[in-house]
Amino acid sequence: PPMPPHANWYERVLLPRLLDLACGTRPVRRQRAKVVPQAEGEVLEVGIGTGLNLPFYDRARVRRIVGVDPALQMHPLALRRVAATGISVELVGLSAERLPLQDLSFDTVVCTYALCSIPDAPAALAEVRRVLRPGGRLLFCEHGRAPDESVRRWQHRLQPLWGPLAGGCRLDVDVPALLTAAGFDAAVESRYLPGPRFASYHYWGVATVAAPGSGAATR
Repeated sequence: PPMPPHANWYERVLLPRLLDLACGTRPVRRQRAKVVPQAEGEVLEVGIGTGLNLPFYDRARVRRIVGVDPALQMHPLALRRVAATGISVELVGLSAERLPLQDLSFDTVVCTYALCSIPDAPAALAEVRRVLRPGGRLLFCEHGRAPDESVRRWQHRLQPLWGPLAGGCRLDVDVPALLTAAGFDAAVESRYLPGPRFASYHYWGVATVAAPGSGAATR
């Protein structure tokens, strides 16, 4: 579909290509390969973007993928990857904060490099909880808040420039705290990947809805 008239050339044409390149580097592909093949059953992918995760799904384990992303200008890139998956993929041009999806309707939610850019990440994670079936899993991989104070200072300094250039991306998201506050129990791994340290500290793992009384927030 055509972009709104106010969308400039950078947002319509250049930004999707830049994000596709930045999120398709070898270290990032290795992270996707750790997380995405664990998906099974009915899958919701939050922030499907240009479809960079699609080659990593195990078609023997996944019945269907619903990919949600408000950035419709990225979908033409995703369509080429959809055609190669051999899996039924539905693209939905909406943000994750209000999903037009039934409660308890997905076995797996995949979220990679999306929480940093969703305007209201807590609301999106509340929706993830709502649509996950009992025993369902959230598979995640995100960059975020660095453990070193010197790097965090650079994250804060660069954020005003970085955000507009990177589609609203936030450098200092505390991913484990965000998941806990949203009511998830998460097994989290973390480390720096090769690249600029202000944008290369990564968190990844598997989260499930926390049991009552576990200490995670509930809604």
